[in-house]
Amino acid sequence: MDGGPYMLGQTNKKILGSQLQRALRKRMTDAERALWKILRHHQMAGFKFRRQHPFENYILDFVSLTAKLVIELDGGQHQLQQGLDRERTGFLVRAGFTVLRFWDHEVLSPQHAEAVRERIWQVLQEQEPHPHPDPPLEGEGELEES
Repeated sequence: MDGGPYMLGQTNKKILGSQLQRALRKRMTDAERALWKILRHHQMAGFKFRRQHPFENYILDFVSLTAKLVIELDGGQHQLQQGLDRERTGFLVRAGFTVLRFWDHEVLSPQHAEAVRERIWQVLQEQEPHPHPDPPLEGEGELEES
């Protein structure tokens, strides 16, 4: 494989068969909805994000396959699951992803939401260069010779 947007293990037939990811998309939390408003429509440096995307035995909260970036939101229940979260993060890192984790209150809080946006933007800027979203038209920006 060339390391492009399609990676081994991208789908898990057991998860896909149960359509769990579709149910999770319909029942997004307030924090997930708030973060999705930031990520959807290629708003973050032109990268496409997917929500509730199946990968191996997991459903990723948000992922850009092109940037190989996973964003996970953790609510209060995750304080009890820290060991499982570390295992999941380790698996995703070994699969070639960068993983960012934010607490729900960080995304929902006006004081912290901009810092969340900035952190995601910063990680995306560290990725391979991508085409300018609005390149100049042919001939624009060129110096004329006299």
